[in-house]
Amino acid sequence: MDYIRELLPKMLRYYLAGKGFNIPGRPINLTFSVTNQCQSRCRTCGIWKLYQTRPEKKSEELGLDEIEKIFRSMGHITVFNISGGEPFLRPDLVDIIRLACKYLSPGIIHIPTNGLAVKRITAGVGEILAFLSKHHPGIQLTVKPSLDHIGKKHDKIRGVPGNFDKVMTLINALKPLEADHPNFHLELGTVISRWNVSDIAEIARFVTGLGVNSYRNEIAEQRAEMFNQKDPITPQPADYALAVNHFIREVRCNIKNTLRFQRITQAFRLIYYQLAHAIMNQNRQVIPCYAGISNAHLTPYGDVWACCTLGDTQTMGNLRNFDYDFNALWTGETACTVRKFIRQRNCYCPLANQAYSNILMHGPSLIRVLRHILGSS
Repeated sequence: MDYIRELLPKMLRYYLAGKGFNIPGRPINLTFSVTNQCQSRCRTCGIWKLYQTRPEKKSEELGLDEIEKIFRSMGHITVFNISGGEPFLRPDLVDIIRLACKYLSPGIIHIPTNGLAVKRITAGVGEILAFLSKHHPGIQLTVKPSLDHIGKKHDKIRGVPGNFDKVMTLINALKPLEADHPNFHLELGTVISRWNVSDIAEIARFVTGLGVNSYRNEIAEQRAEMFNQKDPITPQPADYALAVNHFIREVRCNIKNTLRFQRITQAFRLIYYQLAHAIMNQNRQVIPCYAGISNAHLTPYGDVWACCTLGDTQTMGNLRNFDYDFNALWTGETACTVRKFIRQRNCYCPLANQAYSNILMHGPSLIRVLRHILGSS
């Protein structure tokens, strides 16, 4: 509910910006792809190929001093999503989070991981939690290992033998931390693709047996960010509908028994599952999209995107060309052009991160979320 209350004063400005009447204020949600390094060889993503074909790109990633300048220029945001590549391959990840806490003051920090570097991830999470406990105990931290199937089927989708066993080891290492850190939430996440869409109920039952309190999924998309625009990875709408109906039933049965923070996230997921299916089925923006208004995406190289689906096909600019001044780029002519492109509904996608903000900005959808949170439906 704090997330919603914080947004309320900004909703009118975002709404007007979505209609093209003004420039939005700062976004509430920043996704920062801290690196494009990745040890996975996923069938649903091609990021891992980038440094194989263009090794010089690795040296172009933002340095810590550059990141500090960018964060200082931004000011407060509500949700700080860390992305990749594999975020924990970035050796200064903890320092990046320290800078985010200092300048962005997020309420939520979210980190996905492929789970391969178990010792490194465990040590990093421990260091982050120690820092948050001492300096920012109110910030919620979620860490989400990816689990796309069970056993060798997971390894086949992720392209690395032994990946499944390492994810299990990581879960066992991180789960005990929840008892000592009430602001820490271990999640599992599944990318629903053509290779696992028929097995989602089986995967979900397995996750339930692990005792993990939060399990989320998103659909495999063709994104500029992932260099997979030509790869046939997305399941058919009818198959996806059957898969997510399982999640919808499970969430509705259990939502009243979950903790407050998890209850809020699950209520949003219920609406997201239905929205994602409608977008796939109708091939259009079902509700208005506020990408480039409520949300921003920062690449490892300083580019700012409205979202990772459009990526550099509709880039707003590079912060190195704006002296690391986020506001100057965010209010610039190119950024306005990108917002117009989205406002005219030239694109559509079921991107989960953006969809949650779109739901917040869509009255009927938000009312349905609140009903689930309050337990009236």
